[in-house]
Amino acid sequence: MKKRLAAFITGALLLAASGLAAGAEGPALSGWVRSHTGLLLSADPGYAVLQNAFSLSFEQKSDRLAFKVNPFARLDLDQPLEIGLREAYLDLYFDSLQLRIGQQQIIWGKGEGVFITDVVSPKDLRSFILPDFTEVRLGIPALRADYYLGGSTFELVLVPLFVPSRSPEPGSLWYLAPSFPVPPTLHPAVEPAAELENGEIFARWSWLGAALDFELMGGLMWDDEPALHLARTIDSGTGQVTAIDVQPRYHRLALAGGSFSTTLAGAVLRAEGAFYSGKRLATTAPTDADGLVEKNYLHYLAGLDFSLAGLQLSAQLVQRVILDYEEPIVQDRFDTTATLRVSDTLLRDTLRLELFAYLGLNDWDALLRPKLSWAAADGLEISAGADLFLGDEGTFGRFDGNDQAYLKAKVSF
Repeated sequence: MKKRLAAFITGALLLAASGLAAGAEGPALSGWVRSHTGLLLSADPGYAVLQNAFSLSFEQKSDRLAFKVNPFARLDLDQPLEIGLREAYLDLYFDSLQLRIGQQQIIWGKGEGVFITDVVSPKDLRSFILPDFTEVRLGIPALRADYYLGGSTFELVLVPLFVPSRSPEPGSLWYLAPSFPVPPTLHPAVEPAAELENGEIFARWSWLGAALDFELMGGLMWDDEPALHLARTIDSGTGQVTAIDVQPRYHRLALAGGSFSTTLAGAVLRAEGAFYSGKRLATTAPTDADGLVEKNYLHYLAGLDFSLAGLQLSAQLVQRVILDYEEPIVQDRFDTTATLRVSDTLLRDTLRLELFAYLGLNDWDALLRPKLSWAAADGLEISAGADLFLGDEGTFGRFDGNDQAYLKAKVSF
C-alpha cells in the first residue's frame, strides 16, 4: 500500500511538471542552511544539540496546476544522516475548489505553542517541543479539498495511511522510561495495518469576517500516542507483581471542536477547544487488567494578544479536563498550563528580543525560552538563546537537568 501511494504521488508530480512546462510561471527555488549548537548548563556539561540542517523548496504554478517539493537533510550528533521529504504535493485549481494531493503539512487552530485542534499532522517530538513548529509537524500523505463559498471555506482531509508521531528513543536527553514496580519487558508498538479502512478523515468549516473569524472541525483519527497495555504476572502466594509485559497499541479517537479570534479594544482575543472521545489513560487500579481505562476529555484555551509600552505580548491559559474521572487514573483530572510571549524589535527591526514561557500550574514547573535574533545581512540570521526548565515534576520540571544555551546561524536563499 505504501509503495503504491508513493508511486501515485510521484506520477502526480510528473503529470504536474508536464502540465506546467508550457506557459507556466518560472520555477521558484528557495531554502535554507542552518547550523545549531547547544550546550548543556548542568554540572556535567556537554552538547545538547550539534546539528547541521538543509531545506530546499521547489515550486511552480500555472493557472490550473501547481506543485511543491520540499526535501530536507539533517545531521545530528551521534545520529546517521537523515534525508526526507517534508512536503511533495500537487495542487489542482477549479473555480471554487482546490485539491491538494500528496505529502503535506496541515495546520489548524488558533493556539500558540500547543496542539488542540491542530491534530491532522503528527509531530516529531524527538527533541521535545523545542524545534520550530514548522519542523515539529510531520508531512502526511493526504487528499485535501477546499471549497470556497463567499466568506466560508469547507475543507475535507482524507489520510489513507496512519503516520504516528515520533518519540524520543532510549539514550536521548528527552527519553523518559515508563515507571513500573518491576523492570518491564517493552514490546514494539503495534501500528494499524496499512489499509484504507484504517485511514483518517477530518472536516472543517471556517469563516473569515471583518471583525470575527472562526472555524468548526471534527475528525475520526488514530491517537498519535500509543497506549501502554500491561500484562502482569502476580505471585499467588504474596500477591506481588513479579513481571510486566508492556505492549504499546494505537487506538481510534473521535473529536469535535473549533476556534475563533476577534478584536477587542485594540487587542486580539483567541479561543480554541475540542472534545475528545475514546482516550486510553493509565491507571494504578489492580482491577484494570491491562492498566488502562477509556475516558473522554476536553482540551481548551483562551488567549489575548496586545501591545503595552511598545512591547508585543501574548498570554494563554490552557486546560485539559478528564470527564467521569476516577481516582486511580495516573493523570490529574485538571491539567492547567499558562503561556506568555513578550517580544520587541530594535535597530530598525534587525534585532529581535523575545521570551516565550510555559508555566505548569499543577506542579509549578516551567520552561523559559529567552531568545535574541539578529538579521546580520540579507538572508543571514544569527540567534542565541536558552531553554531553561524549572521544577521537579510535571511536563517541564522532569527535564530540569536539560537546561541549555544555544547559538544558531541560518542562511536563507
